[in-house]
Amino acid sequence: MKTTAGSRPLRPDKIPALAAAPLDLLVIGGGIVGASIARDAARRGLRVGLVEQADFAFGTSSRSSRLLHGGLRYLSQGRVGLVREASIEKRRLHEIAPHLAEPLAFIFPTYRGSGWPLWQLRIGVRVYDLLCNNRNLGRSGALDRDALIARVPGLRTEKLAGGVRYFDALTNDARLVLDTLRSAEVAGALLASYTKFVRAESTGGDWRVEVQDTGVPTAAASPLVARAIVNATGPWSDRVPRSAVRLRLTKGIHLVLDRARLPVPDAVVLTEGRRLLFVIPWGERVILGTTDTDYDGDPAAPTCDTTDVDYLLANANDAFPLAHLRREDVIRSWVGLRPLVADQQGNPSDISRSHEIHQSEPRWWDVVGGKLTTCRLMAEQTVDAVVRELGFSALSPDTASVPLLPAGAPPTGGVLPPPVTEDVVRHCCRHEWATHLDDVMIRRTSWHYYHRDAGPIARRVLEWMARECDWDDARAACEWRRYVDATDPQFPLTP
Repeated sequence: MKTTAGSRPLRPDKIPALAAAPLDLLVIGGGIVGASIARDAARRGLRVGLVEQADFAFGTSSRSSRLLHGGLRYLSQGRVGLVREASIEKRRLHEIAPHLAEPLAFIFPTYRGSGWPLWQLRIGVRVYDLLCNNRNLGRSGALDRDALIARVPGLRTEKLAGGVRYFDALTNDARLVLDTLRSAEVAGALLASYTKFVRAESTGGDWRVEVQDTGVPTAAASPLVARAIVNATGPWSDRVPRSAVRLRLTKGIHLVLDRARLPVPDAVVLTEGRRLLFVIPWGERVILGTTDTDYDGDPAAPTCDTTDVDYLLANANDAFPLAHLRREDVIRSWVGLRPLVADQQGNPSDISRSHEIHQSEPRWWDVVGGKLTTCRLMAEQTVDAVVRELGFSALSPDTASVPLLPAGAPPTGGVLPPPVTEDVVRHCCRHEWATHLDDVMIRRTSWHYYHRDAGPIARRVLEWMARECDWDDARAACEWRRYVDATDPQFPLTP
């Protein structure tokens, strides 16, 4: 039977499975933190369920700078513990998911009078390697002025003092979420996207919860029971009923350009005062980002302002004066939100990215802050708190050593987009919970961001999904409108 315009695609209804028996743990939020908590809890033998009101990785976890990093700039702020924590976790992610943690060299040029003395950078990158137990993804070193000019052609040379080269990792943030969820499901986790947490009431030990299928607007709320709940909804954390946290959201935009316009061999660090921006090589493209400004709008719909675009292009043109980048050079953009803890004041870039696990009432935890890089550690610490509260014993975490994928990477795996094929689309629909056209184009494959001709590609993908999911013409038209609405109107799709 074909679906109609108002129905959802063919996908298993996971709500009955969630409600079939009491859950030990319900995780709210299907970003990288929620996914990592579900994986850890399931591997320790808990009956765990996860609900996400939109697509998995819909929010911050598909809109980051796509970096796994220790945070070199935090050393200048004296946050050595934070850098060590993230550096160790960066290495662990490389070990358990090497296809999603590709070593990436960074060139950090410095200029006389810039506030980033070369001697300080040389010491900083050496300490950076040591904080990773001297097992960083590559060996750091210094570059004199001539070596730097030779390695990065087109770089501004006036007052150039030299630079350093150090290593972090390039990832695919949305794929990291999906592979973590696939691993969680293999371990027994029950996962439900497009399922909204409505409310919860404590009943003397357990939580009586209501969730709702957002794929069916007329669906009634469904009840389930959970012994414990973790709120891991990122920018939505303070909007979840019963949440006790307050957030300060900041916005970061990223621009995608042809690499031919900025032909860098490695990632390049740009400085604007004490802020750091990055030119990140991404196959045939480069990612330019990011901004860091306060945001008080809808977490689901942050926008890329003209001033944001001009700011990034101006900084890139200052660093590469022969590039002459213009708005017409931008292929795509994305905008992400950082859920920072609200009681911290001052410049957003100076606020700590450390995380907090806050228990506001018995068997309820809010997990806020943190970085993509420390997702596994955040999850381990959260599940430690849950099992202590629930009285479980002898449940040791093993997520630091067990690979994310059970056997081989999927055809959509890796930091670069796969070839555009129907087999990839079929895999996304059958094995990775893809429900809408934008799920595939934006989060499963990154085809939307990578390809200048994303419009024609999306038309092909729509045909393949319609065949796979048995959509009629009305449903296909709705999917196309939904996809266009999800894109940035500043950089429209080609016909």
